[in-house]
Amino acid sequence: MAVNKTTVDKITVDKITWDRVGRVTEPGRYMYTFGWLTITAGDLEIWKLYPQAAFTLLAQPGDPDTSPGGEFHLGAFDVAPEAPPPFTTH
Repeated sequence: MAVNKTTVDKITVDKITWDRVGRVTEPGRYMYTFGWLTITAGDLEIWKLYPQAAFTLLAQPGDPDTSPGGEFHLGAFDVAPEAPPPFTTH
């Protein structure tokens, strides 16, 4: 599974969508190619309201002896990641 990367002012931010996580329907901890991802009930509620929303993928510190790969959770989100910027008249 690939993770979209957006570069802003030399900072790379990983984004992930509901489609990329298989449209899971239950909160929990899921294994993906990049590591373990914890999805909360609140995350799922946002995806139900905004199915195209893209969340920032946040790494969380983990015990290196417990699992291979990283531990991640979802952070800030964009409800319309592919939308053009709003039209302005100035």
